[in-house]
Amino acid sequence: QGAGMLGVLALPLLPHDGKDAEQDSPGLAVCVQLTGRWYSIGLASNSNWFKEKKHLMKMCTTVISVTADGNLEVTSTFPKGDQCEKRNSLYTKTEQPGRFSYTSPRWGSKHDIRVVETNYDEYALVATQISKSTGSSTMVLLYSRTKELSPERLERFTQFSREQGLMDDEILILPQTDKCMADAA
Repeated sequence: QGAGMLGVLALPLLPHDGKDAEQDSPGLAVCVQLTGRWYSIGLASNSNWFKEKKHLMKMCTTVISVTADGNLEVTSTFPKGDQCEKRNSLYTKTEQPGRFSYTSPRWGSKHDIRVVETNYDEYALVATQISKSTGSSTMVLLYSRTKELSPERLERFTQFSREQGLMDDEILILPQTDKCMADAA
């Protein structure tokens, strides 16, 4: 469940730099600009699985595509042992551009996914509220189009995670790996 949770959260993001999406369908324009490959650079969470698994976690790749009805198909590839595991998720659009919902078929948890900020061609900051029968948790993900981001972007991720109530030991810059990067599709 640990590294797999990364797959649950490859995310879509809202522009913070004033770029206007197409007038007639801003939600679709947001989705389209989020498509393609992203690398997970940072992960922060106050969930139990994260505390148990964070020492094993590594950078993974996420590929986002848009379905015909405007939802997001999210495929994450991550190292698990000496294998590469793929996780597919369908993020359902909501009326609010940059906000999506997802229910895990495996765990029954409900995810409220919000693209906090992005410039589409460099980074995306995504926040997720996760609710399940045993309680709720918060997750923040930092995505990048490349395997490295500027210190300023890393600091913004850390600062935003703290603003969500996460503690420093719940915030992780994921170690780089070459494993499972090439065959991500």
